[in-house]
Amino acid sequence: MKPLPALELVTRLEDADWLDPIAKSVRKAVKKVVRPRWARDILHGVPIGHPVHPLAVQVPIGAWVSAGVLDALPGTGHAAKVLVGVGTLSAVPSAIAGFTDWSQLHSQQQRVGLVHAAANITAASLYVASLVQRARGRETSGKVLGYLGLAAVGGGGFLGGHLSYRQAAGVNHSEDVPHRFPSGWHPMAQLSDLPDGQLSKREVAGLPLLVHREGDTVNVLSDVCSHLSGPLHEGKLKQGSVNDDSEPCVVCPWHRSTFSLRTGEVQAGPATSRQPRFDTRVTGGLVEVCLPGAD
Repeated sequence: MKPLPALELVTRLEDADWLDPIAKSVRKAVKKVVRPRWARDILHGVPIGHPVHPLAVQVPIGAWVSAGVLDALPGTGHAAKVLVGVGTLSAVPSAIAGFTDWSQLHSQQQRVGLVHAAANITAASLYVASLVQRARGRETSGKVLGYLGLAAVGGGGFLGGHLSYRQAAGVNHSEDVPHRFPSGWHPMAQLSDLPDGQLSKREVAGLPLLVHREGDTVNVLSDVCSHLSGPLHEGKLKQGSVNDDSEPCVVCPWHRSTFSLRTGEVQAGPATSRQPRFDTRVTGGLVEVCLPGAD
């Protein structure tokens, strides 16, 4: 079966660099509106371990679809109007979370995401107009506007699916590590060859590893950032405060996601998935690594 022609149009959006000036302006606006780091982390979904936006959109989409069903039935005008209102109001926090995630994506993803957002803003505007018409007693035009809004949100959803499943926005880019790294212990490097108190990169079984030595203790994480595959060894080393205990963290050079070097846990977004952490041991001066849960 051949792909739909619409897929080729969406693919072309990835290379539509004429959208970049618009994206730059919107990105600046998003950063001004959502300034506190804790607010961005909540909107990214750090506390729940995955992006908030895909979860939040279920409310407006569900409400609008339900309103569309009721609009096709007699005697359900009031209930449909309530659902249109619920969907319109709930679209606001969903959009804020979506824009927060969007502001930390690659250019190709932001181009598609910008059109995705425009489709959803169009949908929300049509539903606002639908509410106005319904309030005026013009049920027929209110229903028509509602169905137009549903079509627009469907188009936006198609673009959202492209972002997630074709462009891998919002997914865990380190999920494959346990499936590619062999089980058991593997030699990595001589302890004396590892710089103390610094970040370095080593490769074991063909996979890049981020290494941080603390005296005789060696912390090892996957070097591929779970957010968008950034090279963590090129990032910055900083001291973080976790549970009142200061511990070393790495800041991704691409989008400033921050991870604990001792545990791999996310300390600051936009990443929401922890980094795969390797167990280490020193045998005769040789550092060996093992990945718990490796296939």
